[in-house]
Amino acid sequence: MGISQKRTRMVFGFIAALALVGCDNQTAIEPPSSGNGAIADGELAIPVMGEQIDVLAFGDSLFAGYGLRDPGDSYPSKLEAALRVRGTNASIVNAGVSGDTSAAGLTRLEFTLNSQENVPDLFILELGGNDLLRGLSPAETRDNFTAMLTILKEREIPVLLMGMRAPPNYGPEYQADFDAIYGELAEEFGADLIPFWMEDVYQDASLFQSDRIHPTAEGIDAMVESTLDAVAAAIPANEGSDVGES
Repeated sequence: MGISQKRTRMVFGFIAALALVGCDNQTAIEPPSSGNGAIADGELAIPVMGEQIDVLAFGDSLFAGYGLRDPGDSYPSKLEAALRVRGTNASIVNAGVSGDTSAAGLTRLEFTLNSQENVPDLFILELGGNDLLRGLSPAETRDNFTAMLTILKEREIPVLLMGMRAPPNYGPEYQADFDAIYGELAEEFGADLIPFWMEDVYQDASLFQSDRIHPTAEGIDAMVESTLDAVAAAIPANEGSDVGES
C-alpha cells in the first residue's frame, strides 16, 4: 500500500476519506440493475421516464465495492437505484478496479471506453487516493488526470470529478499541490466537480469497515445520499428531460 498499517491508522481521519487502497485488484463490472431500486420508508418512487442515461463509473476500490458482501452495495449500484427512484432512467456501468492509481486508470481508460456498448452520457472519474497512499507526486497525478480528461474531452464525453484530499501529515506543500488538482482541472476542462465526495462520512468510524479505509454498506448509503444531487445535476439534459435538474 506504500504506507504502513500503523501510519494509516494514525491518520484515519483523513486516510479514511481517501479510501482507495485495494489489495486484490478485483474488477467490479456490474450490469445495469432493473426496477426502481430500494425505496426508503414512506418514500414514493417517481416513474422512470425518458431515454436511458448511460453513466460510466470509473474508479478504484471505492467504486469496485471492496470488502462488501453484496456487489449491489457498491456506490455505482446504489447510485443507480437512487437515481431511478427519482425517475431518472439511469444505467450505470461499474468500472471500478481496486488498487488503481491514476496511472493505472489512464492505462485502461481507452480500452474501457471502447468496450462500452454506448458512448457514456456521463463519465464519473474517481481516482487519486492510491496515488496518495503510495506517495506519488502531485505533479504525476496531475499529469495522469490531464491525460484522461484530454481523452474524454476529445470524445465529447461529459465528466464529473470526484475530488479527494491529501492528509495533513504529508506536509502543507504536498497537501496544497494535491488538493488543487481537482478544482483546477475541472475548471480547465469544463468538468463538473464534487470537491471532496466523502465529506459527510470520513470522520465517522462506524461507517467504515475494520480496515478503517473502506466504507461499509451503510457508509455507501450515506455517500450516495450526500452526492446524489450533484450527480443528478451533472447529467446532461436529455431531449427536454429535466434529469439534470434537482
